[in-house]
Amino acid sequence: MKPVSLIIGSRGSNLALYQANLIKSVLEKKHSCRVSIKIVKTSGDKIDDISFDKMEGKCFFTKELEDSLLSHEIDLAVHSLKDLMTVQPDGLKLGAVGYRADRREMLLIRKESRIGNGVLPVKEGGIIGTSSARRKCQINFHNDSLQIKDLRGNVPTRVNKLRQGMYDTIVIAVAGVKRLGLDLSDLDAIELEPETFLPAPAQGILGIQIRSDDEKTDAVVSKMNSCDAAAEAALERGLLAEFDSGCSLPLGVYSEIESERYRLKAVLGVPAAEGWGSIRSVDISGDNIDDVVMNAFRRLNEDE
Repeated sequence: MKPVSLIIGSRGSNLALYQANLIKSVLEKKHSCRVSIKIVKTSGDKIDDISFDKMEGKCFFTKELEDSLLSHEIDLAVHSLKDLMTVQPDGLKLGAVGYRADRREMLLIRKESRIGNGVLPVKEGGIIGTSSARRKCQINFHNDSLQIKDLRGNVPTRVNKLRQGMYDTIVIAVAGVKRLGLDLSDLDAIELEPETFLPAPAQGILGIQIRSDDEKTDAVVSKMNSCDAAAEAALERGLLAEFDSGCSLPLGVYSEIESERYRLKAVLGVPAAEGWGSIRSVDISGDNIDDVVMNAFRRLNEDE
């Protein structure tokens, strides 16, 4: 039988290419496909001086990849699932989700800026870098003395900005650091407990997006789907979908699955006139994913 030939679309960052090459390796070794990678530059890559929560639209890391799929320039796109909208564009679908890496957040601190204990042990008035609304509201909750300053760029760029003294500390995803194998020995690295500093919905999960009518690609890609990761994504992204929002929503989530028992913990940032006023939190368990999601959504909106 002639091998299936596939073109993967990917952003050009080191992390995105690591993820694309991971999927390429699986397709080649386990499914005997012939695979190449095409780099597609997205709006989020081109605009690196504006905070995420101030950028217009909800698809700034995915739209150009989705356009390339629809125009048949590529056969599949590999995404960090947290970047994808919960509703797929017409003509596209998620062929598989899986390969979840460590979902935790990492606090990187310049050694001279670390002091005390607590969740964010940084000197009073220190500058912390992030452009994520979800991170900003939790930073304010755990250490409101810190000055939050926007931070953009790929993972190595962010780390270098910290090293250059532009920040005292930054928050990044553990998955990106581990997948890139970065040397952080000159910095203090703290892996934050995911039930204390909650990650983004589906953080660390890869999503493989394909055309809805592409049976050839679907037949191969569907074999890569992880049932566990799909259930976690249904819990975490299901809650996000209820808010009809994208990755700019200040929503942090943590899910657990044990013996068909589902747990979802979530925090939602509530903006004030200046900065972040407070966070709302819920911790819901049940034996049905949809029920758990809807109960969490209702509880988070009780004070609206």
